[in-house]
Amino acid sequence: MNNLFGSDMFSPTLPQILVSLFVSLICSFIISAVYRFTYRGPGYSNSFITSLIVLALITSLVIMVIGNNLARAFGLVGALSIIRFRTAVKDTIDIVYIFFGLAIGMAAGVGYFMLAVAGTCFVSIVLILVSKTDITMFRGEQFLLQLQYADDDVTAVKSIMDEYCSSFELINIKSSAGSAPKEFSYYINLKRKKDFLEFVKELKNMKGVHYINLFRDEEHI
Repeated sequence: MNNLFGSDMFSPTLPQILVSLFVSLICSFIISAVYRFTYRGPGYSNSFITSLIVLALITSLVIMVIGNNLARAFGLVGALSIIRFRTAVKDTIDIVYIFFGLAIGMAAGVGYFMLAVAGTCFVSIVLILVSKTDITMFRGEQFLLQLQYADDDVTAVKSIMDEYCSSFELINIKSSAGSAPKEFSYYINLKRKKDFLEFVKELKNMKGVHYINLFRDEEHI
């Protein structure tokens, strides 16, 4: 046990250190290039690209510092526990790239160069394919439908939904005072190859429909 906490069997030479950092740098450049190529969000940040590159390098250094010494590992955990990261991640895919950079940096730090290069290439190809694949081809378009209807009998509305929607679910009914029309809220999945504009047009042409709101991905249509 004392050997695990005090030994320093892993002591990389200067050429090994330089090779580890070089492999980590090349792989992190590939990761950042894939991020630029696949990113679709509105908040593109050059500082995040730089952070991905430096993150892999620092991770490699940390792994080489720790080596097989548990005392250093616990010391590093204690040191990092006092750091508070308050920057909110704007997109969940950013977390994927952060872990990607960490994993590659760890592989390069312990000398698994083939694993680092092969892992970078394979995961990058998967990320590119996923980003360029239309995932919605496997399911219908999902929407939140709100409509104000003068009649309590929504049979006519449901008949149109049956034509255009693969599934729909009533989630809320809002009733105003007096004889004001009720507001119905549905969570719907449009069928493939069905146009939501045609769906809205059909509903608007119905007698008794006062207004329609259709939402997709938090964007008002």
